[in-house]
Amino acid sequence: MRNGVIAFRRDGTVALMNDEAHRIFGLTPSASDVGRPFTDVLRECPEIIRVLAGAFELSHLPNRAELRLKELDRVIGYTLSQVKDDGGVPVGAVLFFKDLTRVEQLEERERLRDRLASLGEMAAGIAHELKNPLAGIEVMAGLLRRQVPDSKDAQSLLADIISEAKLANAIVVEMLEFVRPVRLQVERTDLADVLQQSVTMAESKVSRREVRVTMNLEPGLPMIESDHHQLSQVFTNLVANAFEALDGTGCITISAATTTIEADPAFAGLNPPTPAVLVEVADDGPGVPANLTDRIFNPFFTTKVTGTGLGLAIVRKIVDAHDGRIDVSSAPDSGTRFRVTLPVTSASGWFK
Repeated sequence: MRNGVIAFRRDGTVALMNDEAHRIFGLTPSASDVGRPFTDVLRECPEIIRVLAGAFELSHLPNRAELRLKELDRVIGYTLSQVKDDGGVPVGAVLFFKDLTRVEQLEERERLRDRLASLGEMAAGIAHELKNPLAGIEVMAGLLRRQVPDSKDAQSLLADIISEAKLANAIVVEMLEFVRPVRLQVERTDLADVLQQSVTMAESKVSRREVRVTMNLEPGLPMIESDHHQLSQVFTNLVANAFEALDGTGCITISAATTTIEADPAFAGLNPPTPAVLVEVADDGPGVPANLTDRIFNPFFTTKVTGTGLGLAIVRKIVDAHDGRIDVSSAPDSGTRFRVTLPVTSASGWFK
């Protein structure tokens, strides 16, 4: 894994900035960067500016610290050190850092799997125990409604009981689906068919009303090795969520294009990039607050009044089973964009 390096003088001017530093920060290398104030060169990276600004003020400089760059959606590990002259007087400082974004994503996957493993056995047992009583409540309430057809108050109360029993049963069903291992029936899949089918299925779940749906699919998309049914479930969930967020008016754009999944930086040069397809589902709705986007895939987290909080957790689980990635970017009043990257050739085999 290569290191990014930024060296600067006591007056704040850049003495050295290597290519890896430019890549991590999304900057274009320029010979004119040397000699300019780091506050100018790194003006698009305020978090880094704050770190460098403390190089000559802090009594203990950060060593092997981590920093999340929100604007770039990256995580870096870094060490900041002073450069001193023969008399021990600081004349500059050097920041050494690595891009830990991929490592962080892998660790998050492992944390999620650990949480699911501990939750799974307990949830499955509870769900099975709850299904039978809920079915009984729904049936008995239905029978009771037939016995009091002339009582409006009783009819209203019993209708509420049946509705709540059905909602509770739906939560139990989703919980069981969530805790079960994902088993893939892999076949060569036409992603265009999956996306068209997903829009149709989403419309059957949530009223579309005046929402416009635009498809931008790259011509000649390759067939991918995947589970057609489960991918349909993924995109049906994303489109249905977008319908709900737009509340009857707005636009959803679904795009798909070929891309590659870069090899782990630790093995750069050893493994070639993996051919993949990137699918984006974007809406122009109210968006998700920044403080909630990190939790959006967590089990049982929801911003909906009647949501179970398992839909996106199941989506992520299915994408992971396909050796893919799913990311979300959103901001209030700017809409939400889900990016699903799926390898063309699956390494998952027939079962995951």
